[in-house]
Amino acid sequence: MSVCMQDKIVVVIQARMTSSRLPGKVLMPVLGKSLLMRMIERVKRTTYPITVVIATSTDKSDDVIEDEAKRNDIACYRGSLDNLLERHYEAAQLHNADLVIKIPSDCPLIDAKVIDKTIDVYYKHGRIYDYVSNLHPATYPDGNDVEIMTMDCLKRAQEMAKNPWELEHTTPVIWEHPEHFNIGNHIWQTGFDCSMTHRFTIDYIEDYAFILKVFEMLYPVKPHFSCNDILQLLEEHPEIYQLNEKYIGVNWYRNHLSDLKTVSAGQTKLI
Repeated sequence: MSVCMQDKIVVVIQARMTSSRLPGKVLMPVLGKSLLMRMIERVKRTTYPITVVIATSTDKSDDVIEDEAKRNDIACYRGSLDNLLERHYEAAQLHNADLVIKIPSDCPLIDAKVIDKTIDVYYKHGRIYDYVSNLHPATYPDGNDVEIMTMDCLKRAQEMAKNPWELEHTTPVIWEHPEHFNIGNHIWQTGFDCSMTHRFTIDYIEDYAFILKVFEMLYPVKPHFSCNDILQLLEEHPEIYQLNEKYIGVNWYRNHLSDLKTVSAGQTKLI
């Protein structure tokens, strides 16, 4: 049995209805299914054996997310509304994870090959890393976020995190403290960086229009379209790129530049 087959890999997808910028975004419709289920459909294309868990809150507003999970036979854990790090840890612990993968629910265009390649980095280096991502620094189009951590790493992160923004964003306490964690990073292709030029994530209604159009154009002809397929589509149809162009580069870093030591102003855009 290969090393990876000995590990239980749990993908935790945190989702809530009370998004401040686009409430209810995870259940917005995309070709007959919710955005969340379309994303999980794509996550499950990874070649690694995984267990997918939706981690939502105990807030009544998130009852509909639990209902959506039950309808689609997806495991669901409910925990703290504000302490997402705790929620992440408890969901992984409940499902006896050895290796935990964080993929945010605002990444409905996630490419399963990107997940595979990031997991590959962890195993190809003999499991020496506590944490591997494709975000520090980021090189993929925004919305291909993959963060992998051992259960021990996640446990230590939960014990160390104190600031509200560390609890909310789950993993910065890890990558902000390389003295405590052995950290690896997967880059896309040498010389290529689309993280500040392409936006595949969802936070605004313009992002929804973009994502919906990508699905409408690609899904009927190639249901498991890749990141490169999207880039090719945008080359051929620049009007789609323009749908959410004004938000390209906008991310949560912009609100915490004074707190973050490993993120520069060039890795975010102020609005």
